[in-house]
Amino acid sequence: MLEEFNRISLGHFPTRIEHLKNISKHFNGPQIYIKRDDCTGLATGGNKTRKLEFLMADVIINKTDLVITIGAVQSNHARQTAAACALLEIKCLIILEQRLENAPDSYMNSGNVFLNKMFGAEIMLCPKSEDINQYAEKITNDRKNNGAKNPYFIPAGGANPIGTLGYVECMSEIMEHDKDKTFTHIVHGTGSGGTQSGVLAGKKYFNSNINIIGISIKNNKETQENSVLKLANETCNYLKCKTVNRNEVVAFDEYIGAGYGIPTEGMKQAVKLMAQKEAILLDPVYSGKAFAGLIDLIRKKHFRKSDKILFIHTGGSVSLFAYEWAF
Repeated sequence: MLEEFNRISLGHFPTRIEHLKNISKHFNGPQIYIKRDDCTGLATGGNKTRKLEFLMADVIINKTDLVITIGAVQSNHARQTAAACALLEIKCLIILEQRLENAPDSYMNSGNVFLNKMFGAEIMLCPKSEDINQYAEKITNDRKNNGAKNPYFIPAGGANPIGTLGYVECMSEIMEHDKDKTFTHIVHGTGSGGTQSGVLAGKKYFNSNINIIGISIKNNKETQENSVLKLANETCNYLKCKTVNRNEVVAFDEYIGAGYGIPTEGMKQAVKLMAQKEAILLDPVYSGKAFAGLIDLIRKKHFRKSDKILFIHTGGSVSLFAYEWAF
C-alpha cells in the first residue's frame, strides 16, 4: 500500500491475526484477538522489523558503512537492528542505556544482549551519568571523525517518520483482514511511540474509525500522548494525509509500575496467563505490561461485551530469559 516509499524486505508479512478463544472465554467479556507481530521472522521477530524495512532502505540510499542505534539493555529494537545490519553486511554499533538498578548478570548478558553479540554488533554501555541521546551524538561524531563513512543514526525504537511507516502498513494489513470493520479497538504497548504513531497515522491514511489505545510502559500519560501526537502528525505530513486530533491519542499510564523494564505483579500474571491459556509468550517490558493493562481495563468494564479487541503483540519474548529472576 506504500509503494511510493523506499522499502526492503526483512520480515514475514502479513502477520497472522488469531482469536484468543481461551482468554476471551476466561474473562467472559469482549472477544479478544491478537496480531502476531512477534512472528515477523527477523531475529526471533518483533514490531521493529516493520520499521526497519523502511529505515534500512534509507540506510542503503545514504550509502553508510555504520549504523548506530540506542536502547535499553534488553532492547528488542537493538537486536532486530543488529540482525538487519548483519543481513545487509553493514557494521552496527549499539549504545545501551542502563535503566535497572542493581541488575543481575543475566539481565546484562543474556536475552537480547547475547543475540546482539551473535549478530556481530559492537556494544557500548552509556555511562549512567550521561543522557543517552547526547552520548550517542558524541559517539557518532567521534566515529565520523575517525573514518566512518556517513554514520547513520536510528533513534530508539526506530521512532521517526520513516520508521513509523511500518505501522501505517500494519494498519493496512489489519483493515484488509477486517473488511467488515468489526474490530472496535486496537490495544498495544507504547514506549518510543513509533507503533502507536504509525497506527494512528494509518487510521487517517486509510480512513478508519477504530479506537486506538496505547498502554504506556515508561512515560506518564501527558508526556506519552504529546510525544505520540507529535510523531503521528509528522508521519501524516510525510504521507500527505489528514492529521491526528489530540483527543484521538490515548495512553494509559497506570501499568508502568516503578519504571521502564521493572517487573510488576500485573505483568507477571499477564505473561503467565497468556502462556497457560494460549501458549503464546509475551515479554516482560512491553507486551506483558500492555496485556496487563488490557486485562485491567476489561475488569473495570472499560469495554462493552459486544466489543471486538485486537491486541498487537510487539514481540520480545527472548528477553524472558533475561528476566527469569523476576518470575
